[in-house]
Amino acid sequence: MPLTIDLAIQQFLDHLRVERELSVATVAAYGQDLAAFACFLANRGQDDVAQVRALDVLEYLAKLTDGRLSPRSQARALIALRQMFKFLHAEHLRDTDPTEEIELPRFGRKLPVFLSVDEVDRLLAAPGRASPRGLRDTAMLETLYATGLRVSELVKLRMADLNLEAGYLVAFGKGKKQRIVPLGEAAVATLRSYFETARPRFLPAGSRSDVVFLTRLGRRMTRQGFWKIIDAHARAAGIRKHISPHKLRHSFATHLVERGADLRAVQAMLGHADIGTTEIYTHLSRAHLRSVYDKFHPRA
Repeated sequence: MPLTIDLAIQQFLDHLRVERELSVATVAAYGQDLAAFACFLANRGQDDVAQVRALDVLEYLAKLTDGRLSPRSQARALIALRQMFKFLHAEHLRDTDPTEEIELPRFGRKLPVFLSVDEVDRLLAAPGRASPRGLRDTAMLETLYATGLRVSELVKLRMADLNLEAGYLVAFGKGKKQRIVPLGEAAVATLRSYFETARPRFLPAGSRSDVVFLTRLGRRMTRQGFWKIIDAHARAAGIRKHISPHKLRHSFATHLVERGADLRAVQAMLGHADIGTTEIYTHLSRAHLRSVYDKFHPRA
């Protein structure tokens, strides 16, 4: 019995969810791109995934181009198809991979926005330390900038993931991959203060929690909740850039590379699977050097 495109997509998404343990959002993004391809095939009267040829994929990409989809979005669509057909081939559900010889569209990579060291200092000082909430927010910001964690990794931190004596934490990234990231002295000191004076105030009487960062109700901080917190403190600090937790991750990596950090070390701390992803920060560093040159060289 022929394997339909819809069933093939479902098997692939199950593989991503169960075996590769990708996040719900990532699996949903793959599903959205693959559903668009399935719709394209349905309009052509095609349903058997074994009959899909390289020409079908190329014509689909041409349709995306005609629809003025950006090269980046076209690349994402092709990557989804590549991953699915690679899976089907490995599982002996197809004899060949029709995407094997198709190259990704070329596009320029956008340089991420990051904060200057002065802006980071102002942001870290904005919450203050006089109240439990201010000390908690400072501890979260200090930890984020000290480690370059993703916001999802930050809010999922548990007490057992921290080793303040040795000055490091254990982060669990995409696909539950584990990595060890150093903690600077400033972050360690702030976390100690938070644990001693602020965190107990967030726990209802008689309750316990192994989550590091808690809300006023004693629950785990959410990503959305922290986005609101960092946005409010950025405005209070007079920072006009659009701020998100990821901007501190970019700032962490950029400031390390600017000061001569080894790219492989930065890759390990960020949890990037591919060094090519980390290399974007060398471009940022060059752009920074160029701006300094243009500003201060007398004949620039």
